[in-house]
Amino acid sequence: MESLPDVPKVVQLPDGTYAYTDHLPTAALQPYSGPQIIHQHVHQAPPDRTVQRVALGSGVGAGAVAAGVYFGPLLVGVLTAMAANLALLALIAAVCAWGVVTVVRSVGGEDGKRAAATVRRARRR
Repeated sequence: MESLPDVPKVVQLPDGTYAYTDHLPTAALQPYSGPQIIHQHVHQAPPDRTVQRVALGSGVGAGAVAAGVYFGPLLVGVLTAMAANLALLALIAAVCAWGVVTVVRSVGGEDGKRAAATVRRARRR
């Protein structure tokens, strides 16, 4: 029975994998006696929480933050509605002014036509 070949052993490598001893280079089997090498992976910094700290940590409570979340869009909606109303009023005012000018020009007699001609001549100069 002495003639049987040596059976290779299974060893665990430093990276956690397993391998047979007959497939390893001799350097892998020798223990490392030097300093341990630590691989440190530097990732992106954590997000900045300054706004949260200012909102919640300096006297402003969660109720104020919730009110801002609720009333912010509400305020935008109110201002948009006001702007739409003002735009509609401006359009109505422009149409009324155009109508008044048209009526005055058509109803006005000779005096109106002479006044319009005078204004027209003054603009050309």
